[in-house]
Amino acid sequence: MSPTTRGQTTHENVTRAQFLAQVTARLKSSPVVHFTGLRCEGRNHWLHSASTPAFTRLFFHRRRGTEAMAKMNILPGFTGTAVHDAWAPYDTYTAARHALCNAHLLRELQAVTDHHHASNTDLPGAWCWAQQVRDALLTLHKAAAAHPDTPVDQAVIAAETVKIRHALLAATHPDGAIGRKHRALARRIHRREVDYLKFASDPAIPFTNNPTEQEIRMTKIRQKISGTMRTEKGAGHFADLRSYLQTTAKHGVPALAALTQLTSRNPWLPAHT
Repeated sequence: MSPTTRGQTTHENVTRAQFLAQVTARLKSSPVVHFTGLRCEGRNHWLHSASTPAFTRLFFHRRRGTEAMAKMNILPGFTGTAVHDAWAPYDTYTAARHALCNAHLLRELQAVTDHHHASNTDLPGAWCWAQQVRDALLTLHKAAAAHPDTPVDQAVIAAETVKIRHALLAATHPDGAIGRKHRALARRIHRREVDYLKFASDPAIPFTNNPTEQEIRMTKIRQKISGTMRTEKGAGHFADLRSYLQTTAKHGVPALAALTQLTSRNPWLPAHT
């Protein structure tokens, strides 16, 4: 490697580190951050995502749990609200508040409802606890969407919460593995009721974790078309580049302009506040 090449590589590493450090700091200080992960085939690495409307950080690691989250260095010390699915390692970060994704929950409830109706073809329209929970959630979501800048009326929250609790108390479950899965879902809803319903009382909390799920969509498309990453280093570089492009897009910088700045050794960086 020539001295010029070594100098260019050093500069690129410094600017990349500077960009990633600034984005990580902005995410860490944000009041609400979305978190999710994506499994990558081959050596079974995971792509971790943390995002806000202004910043994106994607991070490859061979683990999904706290080892990766510590290395990513956003959740450690994070004191805002972490929006995520119910993956247990997120909950080990007790300095943060937690809100759970209702899009995931609605899919789980729909699966229970479908199984219930398929198992009771002789009783069409028979009551199902999961359907009642789902209807209550959607009622609260509709009320929140109607007035996005204010909390849902407390009377509405109370009425729909009662419906959810009644459904969980009155629920019956089939035998076997499916029944155990349904009971586990009911227990989780009971245990995490506050985290699922935070969106209704706090307009800053979203109903779903869809924003960060969308952040990893391009990576999933690349995986399906081009296959897995060949090296861990290449995967890391890909995650860094996607972090850069998705963050610059959120700030209104066209991809070509952002890449031109990057290849000119003058990458876009967040404005100091």
